[in-house]
Amino acid sequence: MSDPASDRDADPTVEAVFDAVAETAPEIRAALPGRRVESGTDNPSGESVLAGDLYADELLGEAITAVDGVGSFVSEEREAAVDAGGAVGEGAYAVAIDPLDGSSNLRSNNAMGTVVGIYDAPLPATGRDLVAAGYVLYGPITTMVVADDAGVREEVVEADPDGDGGSDDGHAVSRSVVEDDLRLPDDPLVYGFGGRVPDWPDAFTAFAREIEDELKLRYGGAMVGDVNQVLTYGGIFAYPALVDAPDGKLRLSFEANPIAYIVERAGGAATDGEIDILDVEPEGVHDRVPLYVGNEELVERLKTALD
Repeated sequence: MSDPASDRDADPTVEAVFDAVAETAPEIRAALPGRRVESGTDNPSGESVLAGDLYADELLGEAITAVDGVGSFVSEEREAAVDAGGAVGEGAYAVAIDPLDGSSNLRSNNAMGTVVGIYDAPLPATGRDLVAAGYVLYGPITTMVVADDAGVREEVVEADPDGDGGSDDGHAVSRSVVEDDLRLPDDPLVYGFGGRVPDWPDAFTAFAREIEDELKLRYGGAMVGDVNQVLTYGGIFAYPALVDAPDGKLRLSFEANPIAYIVERAGGAATDGEIDILDVEPEGVHDRVPLYVGNEELVERLKTALD
């Protein structure tokens, strides 16, 4: 495997976690065609789980808990944390995973991804306890965006036919940095808003009507894909509080915190409509939260509109 962190003062445990995530990516992608069916189970949030969700969760759980320095593994698909043998916050990290974000897109063959948050505190914790975050995007190309104290980078993840430096099970990969200082463009172009329009609160609906006159709609039903559009072209993504779901849909620990961390490191902003997402105090590991992320000016406009 190439070493995208070779020129960075990188935390070896953090890089080992992203190595593990990258190593699973080709295998997860290759297994998806045969796992587009319901598994017959629900996750802790009460959502129906596809076979692909469970497969990705199993592979990632095995890979990440094997990393030295990981103390616990927490997944959107699991009720409780998996103890990996270290004391979180005392030299070991907690890793939170959404194994297959946007898995409802599996049937229609649209974009999906994996979201990763690495916390220096036992979960539930605030986003201020993140030391790094990232996501894999299974688009036409498999890419991985990684954010840490040094900034945000984008990599292409590919199966390595030469097997150079790969994993013991033969699923060697290469990680090639294609952008080493990813920043939101100053001139935003796109927006994507989730939830049913009739369920949007009036204030958010009014804001959306303004934005649709200014930006181009890009919404694909997978948060990682929609956020990646915002990182690439500038703009705003939201899964708002809804009339019948005031806490929104997205999970704070697995989705909102990692995405907010990435967007803020890339020069953007993130809020739940009132405060910075990274300051939201969770009560449980599966807590939900509204999420609004993107260029700072647009996020501030949204906050004003929701007041």
